[in-house]
Formats: sequence, C-alpha cells, structure tokens
Amino acid sequence: MMKLFTSEETNNPIRLPMKDAEVWYYPNFYSEEIATTFQKKIMAETEWQEDDITVFGKTYKQPRLTALYGDDGKSYSYSNIKMQPKKFTSLLEDIKNDVEKISNEKYTTVLLNLYRDGSDSNGWHSDDEKELGKHPFIASLSFGAKRTFHFKHKHNKNERFKMNLKHGSLLLMGGTTQAYWQHQLPKSKKQLLPRINLTFRNIKVSFI
Repeated sequence: MMKLFTSEETNNPIRLPMKDAEVWYYPNFYSEEIATTFQKKIMAETEWQEDDITVFGKTYKQPRLTALYGDDGKSYSYSNIKMQPKKFTSLLEDIKNDVEKISNEKYTTVLLNLYRDGSDSNGWHSDDEKELGKHPFIASLSFGAKRTFHFKHKHNKNERFKMNLKHGSLLLMGGTTQAYWQHQLPKSKKQLLPRINLTFRNIKVSFI
C-alpha cells in the first residue's frame, strides 16, 4: 500500500517512518522568496547537458537535463553515463554550506537535474554508486514545481511511500537508506512548470 505524506505546514524537520532508513524532510528549508531567487539564478547560470541512455539495447535521450559541479575534480558515473564536474559557482557553494550546516555532513559534489515539465522524469534507482562509498548520505533540494517523489523497499513490496516535494524543501537520506530503498520521480500528465533538483553527495573515489 502506498502511503502519502504531506507536511507543508511546519518549519520543523519530519522523519519519515521508513524502516531500514533515515530520511528527514524539511518542507520550508528556504522561504518561497529565496527559493524563487535561487531557482532563477541557477537556471540561468547552469551549463545543462542532455545525455543519451541505453535501455535494453535501445538508446534514448535522458528525460531531463543534468549538470555536475564539484570542488575536487572527481568524475561521477551512473546508468553508464560519466560526468566531469565543473567548478562550483558562488551560489552553489553558498547553498552547499547551508545544507552542510543542517545535515552535519560534508559534500564534494552536486548533481543538478532540470525537469522541464511533467514528461521529464527519473526512474527507480538508488544512489549507491561505488564512488559514494558504503551508506552514502544524500541531500536533495527542490526548486520550482511541486513533484511527487516515490520510495519503495527493495525486499518488502508492501513498504512504499510517496510525498510531495515542494519549492524550497530539503530531503536528507542517510544511514542504510540507499542499501534498502529505491526512489523515483515519475512522469506526470499534469501541466507542470520546470523543477530543479540539487542532490549533494560526497564522492570518495573516482573510477576512470
């Protein structure tokens, strides 16, 4: 059974009741005014790219635009895509510092995703690439259109959650979350404005 969590009224962090996971949601990490300013600036400054992905022998355009920024030059690979980081902009550096303070974690890299409308998406996956080491900590910021985010347990099909990620919100995923859970941002038939997602992570090893 899919459980829906809504929690936009509070400024306090909320821990999702997910076993084998440590997931915290800050619905109002940034005010709407600040979030809107950041969204516009990130949209204008980011060097977006659209990569090809191959599924079952067929190649498609990835259903979103992406960009990678970092402070150590380490590459990042996922779904047979290898990305080289650009140097953090001053705004991304400032946002990283804000997220590090609240999460008590350090990040070397941020992967940005631009979902242009409801037809852009991200399929089921875990952020468990070898570069991230064991039990990686992922901090995910949302700017723009509200989108529904899904979780499902890898071993218990009855453990499923979904939540609406709002403009200016922060989602923290730590502990064994990536080992036991997958997540996705599905397509939507609704007419949606763009959404930008920033996922901060610590790349420990870069594989060439």
